[in-house]
Amino acid sequence: MPREIDDAWIEEAIASYRRIEERQASLARALAELEVTVHDPDDLVEVVVDGAGAVRRVVVTGSLDGLTGPQLSRAIQQAITAAHDAAAWARRKVYEETFGDFTALGGAR
Repeated sequence: MPREIDDAWIEEAIASYRRIEERQASLARALAELEVTVHDPDDLVEVVVDGAGAVRRVVVTGSLDGLTGPQLSRAIQQAITAAHDAAAWARRKVYEETFGDFTALGGAR
């Protein structure tokens, strides 16, 4: 016996697919605009990363008087690590805000 096609289910599937596409586009736009700024614990270095975690800018904000090369390197590394972690957190938050209330096919929106 041939299986019946449920037109209502197909229409809901198409609508659900379109909502997913719209949310994916919204997520992509939000991530493209995302920028995170972080400082090292001693406030010597500021690092700005984009939504993907790529470093956009590194700025020495503190005084370098009496600071050794290894100390500055450590401050830069700490700020970059913190910036990557903060960007990952921000990506998760944007994803949750975009898709958090999304329900599977057949469920209410």
